[in-house]
Amino acid sequence: MSRTAYLFPGQGSQKIGMGRSFHDHFDSAKAIFQTANDILGFDLKSLCFECPENSLKQTENAQLALYVTSVVGWKCLQEQCGAPPNVCAGHSVGEYAALTAAGMLPFEAGLKLVRKRGELMRDSAAKTPGTMAALLGIESESARQACDEARAEGNGVVCVANYNGGGQVVISGVIAAVERACEIAKSKGAKRTIPLAVSGAFHSPLMVTAGDALWSSISETGFVKSDIAVILNVTADYVHKLDDLKSGLTMQVSRSVLWEQSMHRLLADGIENFVEIGSGDVLTGLMKRIKKGVIAVSISDLESMNSYLAPKQETNNAM
Repeated sequence: MSRTAYLFPGQGSQKIGMGRSFHDHFDSAKAIFQTANDILGFDLKSLCFECPENSLKQTENAQLALYVTSVVGWKCLQEQCGAPPNVCAGHSVGEYAALTAAGMLPFEAGLKLVRKRGELMRDSAAKTPGTMAALLGIESESARQACDEARAEGNGVVCVANYNGGGQVVISGVIAAVERACEIAKSKGAKRTIPLAVSGAFHSPLMVTAGDALWSSISETGFVKSDIAVILNVTADYVHKLDDLKSGLTMQVSRSVLWEQSMHRLLADGIENFVEIGSGDVLTGLMKRIKKGVIAVSISDLESMNSYLAPKQETNNAM
């Protein structure tokens, strides 16, 4: 049988209406949204379905919306197909949804951690302002060198935040350093540099205080072992010990997301199907650039889920 990975998106994939299709057709989705509302003390469902886009861009809101809608999509898919994945992976905050889908992190505990994470990252960004930019059409090593050179010139903190793959790298740091690194990256062959509409320098050393403050909540959370593997952003390796998981989640806030490396690890280990669950198709697009011809699909609503399941149901009916 083919081996499958479930992928869960990070910030930037959020959009108005996310999760609505599942909510309107599945009682389990309604229950998850209601549980989230009860725990958070506000109407997350309305935030996802109706709020202005600017509200969803705020990191503390975006992270909660992505986590909940990713779990909703995963739950609905499992109800329909039954078969669990071989491995789960999530990009940045998507890692929490991956852990929940793998059975390692209960939904309620995950929701509280994601809320805390978003609040701490918001507060850290307010104290130490920064920004991020996407570099397109550049090799990872060249992007890293651009950051190193910008720092060496005395512009301040800048580093690679996301090794996304397919010629896409995201850098993060103080504004002057990010701008200078973009200029250097162009001289090294980057086809485009795109400033990102973010509120802080996420996945950079400017977020160390947020990660440190998150540690106490992570250390007190009751993670459990699972037969479903999870690959971590900070190591591009599988979770082997729960203590390693806790330290990985803590460091992830201020360390690079090794997404491309993680996907190459899964490919090397025989994963053939990649299913992005939640909002949008960013990870699907990246996967198709990382490995040409790979089977990668996104499930963000009822229509896309039914399209994914249709060939499987036809096969079952023919047996």
